[in-house]
Amino acid sequence: MSFTIGLGAIQREHSRFRFQVWAPLASGIEVHIVAPQERLLPLWKGDRGYFHAILDDVEPGTLYFYTIDHRKDRPDPASRFQPRGVHGPSQVIGSDFPWEDYSWSGLFLPHYILYELHVGAFTPEGTFDAVIPRLDELKDLGITAIELMPVAQFPGSRNWGYDGTYPFAVHNTYGGPNGLKRLVNACHKKQLAVVLDVVYNHLGPEGNYLGDFGRYFSDRYLTPWGRALNFDGPESDEVRRYFVENALYWVREFHVDALRLDAVHAIVDQSPYAFLAELAETVRNEADRLNRPVYLMAESDLNDNRLLRAREIGGYGLDVHWNDDFHHSLHSVLTGEQTGYYEDFGRIDQLAKAFRDGFVYSGEYSRYRRRRHGSSSSGIHPQHFVVFSQNHDQVGNRYSGDRLSSLVCFEALKLAAGVVLLSPFIPLLFMGEEYAETAPFMYFVSHSDPDLIGSVRKGRAEEFAAFGWTAEPPDPQAEETFQCSKVNPEQRLKGNHKLLREFYRELILIRKGFIALSGMKQTLCYEKDKVLFAQFEGGAKEVAVVFHFGRTEAAATLSWPPGTWRKELDSAQEHWGGQGGKAPLVVSGGEEVSLTLAPLSLALYVHGEEA
Repeated sequence: MSFTIGLGAIQREHSRFRFQVWAPLASGIEVHIVAPQERLLPLWKGDRGYFHAILDDVEPGTLYFYTIDHRKDRPDPASRFQPRGVHGPSQVIGSDFPWEDYSWSGLFLPHYILYELHVGAFTPEGTFDAVIPRLDELKDLGITAIELMPVAQFPGSRNWGYDGTYPFAVHNTYGGPNGLKRLVNACHKKQLAVVLDVVYNHLGPEGNYLGDFGRYFSDRYLTPWGRALNFDGPESDEVRRYFVENALYWVREFHVDALRLDAVHAIVDQSPYAFLAELAETVRNEADRLNRPVYLMAESDLNDNRLLRAREIGGYGLDVHWNDDFHHSLHSVLTGEQTGYYEDFGRIDQLAKAFRDGFVYSGEYSRYRRRRHGSSSSGIHPQHFVVFSQNHDQVGNRYSGDRLSSLVCFEALKLAAGVVLLSPFIPLLFMGEEYAETAPFMYFVSHSDPDLIGSVRKGRAEEFAAFGWTAEPPDPQAEETFQCSKVNPEQRLKGNHKLLREFYRELILIRKGFIALSGMKQTLCYEKDKVLFAQFEGGAKEVAVVFHFGRTEAAATLSWPPGTWRKELDSAQEHWGGQGGKAPLVVSGGEEVSLTLAPLSLALYVHGEEA
């Protein structure tokens, strides 16, 4: 069954548009057209607080507000474009676009290799169109999907995107709706999937006028960003419809392949049929209708397996879960950090559990949270988890936005890449990590309200207290903070930057070439030797990887599976900028084997036909 998208200004014919807005708090709504020729056109009030009308002589490009009760002009809550920013008029957008992605049939989960990028910081121009020339480079690296940080309209010209106030409107400085369509079209022509980050847990404060129209917000719950959205109270059906329509809008109108749902733990919903379950069911029906896969990827810090469990057994039926536990385990082992949420991590056996089960905390006591945390993800297929050594949060929410490349040595960067890309999960790279980008990625905004700017500055400083960072953080409002966060892709052409990129490329080739990496057989932890051993099987071949996290050369005795195993990759080899590989070329398994391992290194072995 097809879900009808009805909110906003929707084109029926070239100069004929249907306008519809949910405004139960209003007694009357008019479309106030401000350009090209000012006029007022009334909407009819229908059931459940909806106002609507089909209006003639409305051309694409027309600018308008909704006038509420003859008193105040407000942008359309479902505006498709805000060319003058969050306080300006909405713009009517036509639906015509010359799509050329007819040969694109989507990408299945096991084939996703994600590359997260911020449109504004990825190129000097900071636009969708400027990303397109970089796609061949990502394709050559082995990336199969780009993930865009939120592009919905936010205040000003620079922002991470999580302060958006118009979920349907593609940001004006990035290139607007047609710019995003051109990027998606170009990606699909190159057989790259597109994942879009969307925010359904809150709306930003500046330019947020939804409360003038209806009960979008709850009086019962608070989130870290203020009042929670109303997903389970009176009139919540219409609020849920608003966000379900938004998800379908990206899938239908922009041909997006997956949505990454930001911080779903902040969606407060006590209803029996949870919003997330409704969203998953509707998007799955849409995927069936379109005959291509469409996925929902959730970010949550609760380690709640209900997000991934089928609805028939009490779950929500989402497709993918970002696994912060994997990141925290890896980061703390590599850096030695033990402050903030890293207090709960730092052991190799935790990383081994992440490899084996997914979540590290599945009901154990968390010192950081001072309570038991999480539920078990054992038995959930690895392809339902996204893992990473860096992402926008884990870099940008540090005091100076420092990347892993500024915290650990070159050998550790190669090791981190191997742990992520040779895991059984969906790997994600954060823009620039493949060549050890040196620019930080800091938090930046461009608000216009002085009080709000002051609150943001204060809030950032308070967030850092748990990590023991007491110095004053970079000013998020300063344009310099944003400019310093732009990547420098020319670095990838020289020295160790170039070498690391080639190592990433080799790891991705190995991942794609060995189907065995999708079949985890066992993980073994040698805490004393700081070694993690992972074995995969699939078809007529098996793969074993030895990850050594020690800072000095070590002789480790490992239980090795039977057979003759040939080394295919050693990160310590001089070819990869190391001091020389110490692990043997061939291992005869079936009993305990003693291996000499270089510091901070990985060695990959193959047994079977591919050996």
